[in-house]
Amino acid sequence: MRLFLACLVAVQLLFLSPITTLAADARVAVLDFELNDLTLNLTPNPVNPEEVERTASIKPLLQKALEAKGGYKIVDIDLETQNKANAGFGYLFDHYDVAAELGQNFDADWIVVGRIHKASFLFVYFKAHLIDAKTKRLVGDYTVEVKGQQKKITPKGVERLAEQIDETIRLQIAKKPNTSL
Repeated sequence: MRLFLACLVAVQLLFLSPITTLAADARVAVLDFELNDLTLNLTPNPVNPEEVERTASIKPLLQKALEAKGGYKIVDIDLETQNKANAGFGYLFDHYDVAAELGQNFDADWIVVGRIHKASFLFVYFKAHLIDAKTKRLVGDYTVEVKGQQKKITPKGVERLAEQIDETIRLQIAKKPNTSL
């Protein structure tokens, strides 16, 4: 029985090792998230500094989480360059081809475009699209609901988002034919 289990583990490692290696070679760009705050009309102060701060924190948190989780090479696209490619709010989120071209310009394999959707004072949604920069196809559409105190819960929500993105990238890499043999 021990021999069987050892063989099973060895076979799994044999097949998973190339996927892990390929995933670690993947270059991932994460764009700055946009804030879609529907609660602005419900408050006397139409700018919510806490939400603006949280929104700005998502990109670096997600970059770190993806780097730690999958060993991805993180491609940095600065906000000015992102804004030049963006024709308006939500444009890159809705136009995968334009987002993919932006990623290609920085030699990224994958690009993550996201937004924070705040429909209530009680919760927000972290919404993200994962786009294959080479095929210009949407390969992942994610929504993570976050409830509770921002400072405590935001990193946990980003971690859940990173897990979903990592899983999708690994599945996509496993589907692609290995042309290096």
